[in-house]
Amino acid sequence: MSAAKADAHKDIEKLSFEEALAQLEKIVGQLESGNAALESSIELYERGTALKAHCEARLKAAEARIEKIALSSTGEPSGTEPLDVG
Repeated sequence: MSAAKADAHKDIEKLSFEEALAQLEKIVGQLESGNAALESSIELYERGTALKAHCEARLKAAEARIEKIALSSTGEPSGTEPLDVG
């Protein structure tokens, strides 16, 4: 990957999940329209792939932070414990 492309993808790391998803949806729309030139389509696809990976990483991190409610024998909440992702 060229330095320019690496810099272009580096900004993705700073995006929130929602911002990355919005950009990804826009790219998908552009690619589906068929109006982009070949080189532009390739660049869009590459950025879309990086955005998708970023969104997946953000989701995985969020999932790891989710806590489930631990119920006591009476059915009452007794606290929280980390989500068992495994």
